[in-house]
Parts: sequence; structure tokens; C-alpha cells
Amino acid sequence: MKTIPIFDLVMVTGVTYVFPENFFPELEDWKPQPGEQLAFLMQKRQKNFKDITLGDLYPVGTIGTVQSIDDTTNAVTVSMDQRMITDTIEILDNGEIDLTCSEYPDIADETEEQTAERLKRLKQRLYTFVQPYQWGMVARNYIKGWKTIEQMIVSLSSQLELTPEERYALLETNSVKQRHQLMEEAVLSMIAISQVQEEVSEEQQEEQKKQMREMAIKKQMQLLQKELDEMHPETINDTRKFELKIEESGMNPEAKKEALKVLNRMKQEGENGHEYGMLYDYLEFMTGLSWKKEEMPPVDLAKAEKILDDDHYGLKKVKERIIQQLAVMALNQKQSGSILLFAGAPGTGKTSIGKSIADALGRKYARVSLGGIRDEAEIRGHRRTYIGAMPGRIMEGIRRSGSSNPVIVLDEVDKLVFDHGGDPASALLEVLDPEQNNTFTDHYMNVPYDLSDVLFICTANYVDDIPEPLYNRMEVIHFQGYTESEKVQIAKRHLLPKAMEQNGLKKGQLKISDKVMHLIVSGYTAEAGVRGLRKQIDAICRKTAVQLLKNEGKTVTVGVKNLTSFLDEPPIRPEIATRKKNPGVVTGLAWTSAGGAILFIESLLVEGEGKITVTGQLGDVMKESVQIAISMVRSLFPKEAEKLKDHDLHLHIPEGAVPKDGPSAGITMTTALASLLTEKAVSPEFAMTGEISLQGNVMPIGGLPEKLMAAVRSGVKKVLIPKENERNLKDVADEVKNQLEIIPVETVREVLQITGIL
Repeated sequence: MKTIPIFDLVMVTGVTYVFPENFFPELEDWKPQPGEQLAFLMQKRQKNFKDITLGDLYPVGTIGTVQSIDDTTNAVTVSMDQRMITDTIEILDNGEIDLTCSEYPDIADETEEQTAERLKRLKQRLYTFVQPYQWGMVARNYIKGWKTIEQMIVSLSSQLELTPEERYALLETNSVKQRHQLMEEAVLSMIAISQVQEEVSEEQQEEQKKQMREMAIKKQMQLLQKELDEMHPETINDTRKFELKIEESGMNPEAKKEALKVLNRMKQEGENGHEYGMLYDYLEFMTGLSWKKEEMPPVDLAKAEKILDDDHYGLKKVKERIIQQLAVMALNQKQSGSILLFAGAPGTGKTSIGKSIADALGRKYARVSLGGIRDEAEIRGHRRTYIGAMPGRIMEGIRRSGSSNPVIVLDEVDKLVFDHGGDPASALLEVLDPEQNNTFTDHYMNVPYDLSDVLFICTANYVDDIPEPLYNRMEVIHFQGYTESEKVQIAKRHLLPKAMEQNGLKKGQLKISDKVMHLIVSGYTAEAGVRGLRKQIDAICRKTAVQLLKNEGKTVTVGVKNLTSFLDEPPIRPEIATRKKNPGVVTGLAWTSAGGAILFIESLLVEGEGKITVTGQLGDVMKESVQIAISMVRSLFPKEAEKLKDHDLHLHIPEGAVPKDGPSAGITMTTALASLLTEKAVSPEFAMTGEISLQGNVMPIGGLPEKLMAAVRSGVKKVLIPKENERNLKDVADEVKNQLEIIPVETVREVLQITGIL
């Protein structure tokens, strides 16, 4: 008897053999009935009946009698009677199959004694196999009842791990000896597989018991240790303290592995070991970092705009660009956008606005100063093999912030030093590259740390000093400096209240009018930022504190008449228009790292041999501008230039101790030399900026807003600028443009005509 799943068989009945559309019991036209004789052909592959071809059927099958049908499991119990082999088979167009078959008798090539001996041998192996089990006695009686090898195979068929091909081989072979050999191999294979599975299962159970026991012991130890720590916190030693910190830190697997490795070394070293201090410092740093990824707080643009406006007056375009960056981050729900580089003169709010951005985002803030760094180890950290090794400034800033996604201001990137001793700017490339910094590895830590959530903001005074690869990583936002009115408002809203608080003055004890504040700005400061203004206000607050203590007064008022008693005489003469006209002297405009400035180009002829002397600490670019200016003047004024043959020319730019360079003084030098040779003085109300070519064209320059602010501070009324710089006037504050007559020029001749030389 054997239970055969219906989907393993092809059903045949009568003379015509039909493949049903679906497996019965869904078949409506015909079902086998108990007692009915059927022939079964096994399928070669399990597939839909509609797709079966002649090649998918094995030729040998069996005839058996249906004993019972289970409608639930779709299984038929069949008593196998006789093997059959297909002689002919044809699939008709209507889906029916015609076939003829004949008997397939066995070849008796094994004696009854050999078969009996084989059966006995197999039974003995099965007795040995089932003996260790509790159900072994029942199985032994069951085995004892088998009379033939075929009976044994049928009983064990569900336990035999045979492929359809191996099962068919048992049916197909007509050699009794060969079939019995295959059956014996199948039984022995079943026994071997079962024994191996039993051994593996026992080993797995033993290993699981061992692991569970170890986990239980560790858990118990942890609970006891925790209770002891709570009862006696003063007794917790360093190693136990770091164990707890490492577990709670949320380190990535690589970092945790390294920390535990160092902790084990620390345990072995002992408190008196010579490396104990170094290992302690390392673990203290590692556990002091924030390793857990923090969710970015929702960005509230209205709140961000209010914080930026409250903390900083002016800087409209800067704030607009920052709000754009925050909006992109809000939409992406992650750190994204360009690395911002705030460039501008000192005191214009580059660093402090980074703190405002952190407040607007609800993040921690850290500042990292890069000025004067010449060793890349300051960025990447020192390897722990060196004595006194320390982490780099980037990771130290992360630790100080106490967050994994702070706002970090990298201050003064233009003052990084790169020479034969090191190139820290190159080390910053990985830090600022969002494609690489998610696995930034500090040499001191020796494990990766994810910097992709950190918002980096860089600051610089002069972008030309930043190496090109590093500069290309960033988007420059220029801080153009403040106008006089903006400085007054900044002083009233921010500088004065803060200075009073720092100097112990209460609200109402010091009063400074707007008029006096304007005098302080114009007469005591000449910078693009407000650092000098802050110093002057601090000085006023200190003297106010003295007066309050001496006179026990309640209020000190600083007016126009008593301003000099607080700040002495104004060091700056804002009006240069009253300067006397002199041939050979022209006012120029320059850009410096501190903002815009004016400079006077002075020239003089003395009897001599035609030598040319240039003084004033000029750089190579400005020296070349002098040569171009001389050539231009000689071409424009050939008759007057004859003086250069028997006279020496001396060109000087005052403040000789201050280095000067840059391509923006060409027209100023040309005008000064033309004024000298023609003996026609240029009014000090004129100031100019621009470079020239040998063709006499005026070339564009940079830093126009800062230069025009310097012109206003110095009392200049008319400014000549290159025609191509007209488009930059939109970046200049209206307050500045309204105080100047700005004249765009294209050629040197235009400049000389406007100034009255031609």
C-alpha cells in the first residue's frame, strides 16, 4: 500500500487516457472510484497539464487498484499490482492521449537466499539505528514485520530523501538484483543522513545551552555589578566606568571593537603602567563623542529669519542665501546644499552669523580656528604611536559640541599655511566633501566617524589665498561691509547694550545720541566691519564706569561737546576734498583684507639720468602696472615725456610699511604720471579704480562695494570706475551710491578728459 499525491501522477483509464483540466476533486466528468483498476504514469517534471509534451513523460508506469480517496489532501491510496511500459503514445488535438502499453516483467537475477540475506542485513542496521530512541521498541516490532525488501521501501518511502529521477529508477529497472541494491543504498543513505542530522542537532543544542548559560551568567553579573555601583558609586574604577560608557555610547561596530580592544589593554596595563594615561585619554575622548545619529529638527524659516534679523543688522543678501540653504535642508530632511564660505573684512559678522544659523536650526555650535595651521595632523589628528598624540581640531570640535550634527564654523581658512612641511588645506578636502566625509577617519581615533550630518561653514578675509581645490568645494558669500548708517544701528542695537553689560553698567546709566554715534563712526573708525567701533564704545563705557563711581551719578550723557573727553581727538580726517591740488598726486581706491581703503599715488620728477624709482612696498602686480602706466603716458604725451630722459621719476604710495598689491591701480598711476608731466593738478574730489591695458582700455576690478564705501568715508565726491563694473553697482547700498557721482569709463583718454588733463 502506498499513498501517492495526485499531482505526481498522470491519470489513465480505459483505452483513452485523459489529462484533466484541473486536479480532482475539481474534475467533474470523471473520478476514480475505490476498487477501480487504474494505470499511473509519473510525470518527468511538475508542470501544468496543458503544457506537457511526450518528452515530459516516463515510459514505465504501474497498474494498481484504488483503495481510497482523500478529498481533503487530494491523495489516492493505491495497491500496486503490475508494472507497465508504454509502447506507443500520441497526444490528440482535442487534448486526449492515446497509448498502448504492455507488461514489463522482472529479471530474476538474484536468488531468494541472497534477497533474504540482504533483507536480514538491512533489518539489523535499522535495529541498531532505532535502539537509542525511546520509540525504538515500537519501531523494532514494526521492522520485524517486514517480509520483503519492497515492503520495507514502501513503508520508509516518506523518509527516503530521493529525487523524482531516483524514485523512477527504482520503478524502471527490471533487474531484481539491481533494484534491491538501489533500495539498500537508499535505506543506508537514510540512516547515514539521520545520524549526521542527529549529531549536528546535538552539537547545536549543546552550543545553544552553552551560549544561554554564558548569557545568563553575564546578565546576572551585570545586574549584581549595577547594584553594587548604585550602592557604592565612589568605588567604580576607571575600567568599569569606561565599560558602561562604551555600552551606552552607541558607537558603530568598528569603533566599539577598537574601544574594547584599548579597554582590555588598559586592564592589562594597570594603573601604574606607563601607557595607562595614554589609553585613558583615548577612551575618555572616544566615549565623549556623540555617536548616535540625531534626527534633524524641523526647519522653521520664519523663526530662522527672525533670529538672523535680531542678531545681525543689514546683510540682506547674505541672509537671503542662508535662508535658501535652510529651505533646501528642510525639503530634503537632511544635511544638503553647498559648503558656504563667508568672505569679507574682519568685524563684518562672518563668525557670529554661524552661531545664529545654529540657533535657527536648533543645533549645537562649535568654532574651529584654522589660522596659522601648517600641519595636516592638526586636521586629521596624530597617530597614537607619537608621544603627546591628540585628535584633530575637527573631531575635537565635534566633541566640544556634544552632538553628531552640530554647526561648525571653520574660521580663517585663508590663513592655513602650506609649505614643504605640510599641506593642511588638502586634509580639509575630505572633511568638506559630502561624498567622502561619512567615513572620515581621524588618525588618533583610527576608526571612521560620520561627518555627513555636520553643517560646515567656512570664513575667510581674502579668498585669493585659498588653494584652488579647496576653494572649489565651497560657495562664496561676500560680506561687503557696513555703511555709516548701518554701523550706527549696529552700535545702538548690539554693541552698546553688550558693552554696558560687560562693563557693569545698568540700562539708562549711559546715553549716546544718534548724532554722537555718527561722529564716532566717521571720526574714530575707518573699517568695513565694526571691531574698531566696538573698541571705541568699550572705551566710553569704561570711562563712564569711573565717573559713576567717583561722582555717584545716576546717568552719564555723551554729547558732541564732551565726546573728546571720552575718546580724545578724532584720529581720522574724513574730508580729503580740502586737500590742496598738486600735480602728480591722485587719489586711488584699493581693496584690503580689512575692507576698502583710499591711497594716494604720488609722483615726482628730479634732475637725473632717466631712472625710475618705485617705493611703498608694492607687489609684483603693481610694479607691472607702473611700467604699463609709464608706457601709456609716453604714447599719449610724447612731447612732455621728453622730460623723462634727463629727469629721474619717483613714484610713491604712502604708508610704506604696509605691503600693497593687486590689479586695480593702473588708471590712478597713469593719471598721476600724466598730471605730473603736464603739470595739471587733479582735484582731490576725484578718486578712481581700474586697471589698464597697453591698448589704453580700462579693465574691470573686484571689491567695488568696499571701495565705494571707503570713498564715502574719505569725503570723495566723484569716483571713476571701469565701464564693465557697472553691473556690480546693484550690490552697492543706495546710501553709498546717493553720496557719490559714479562715472563709468572705458578708456584712459576718457579718464584724462574727465579729470581735466586732456
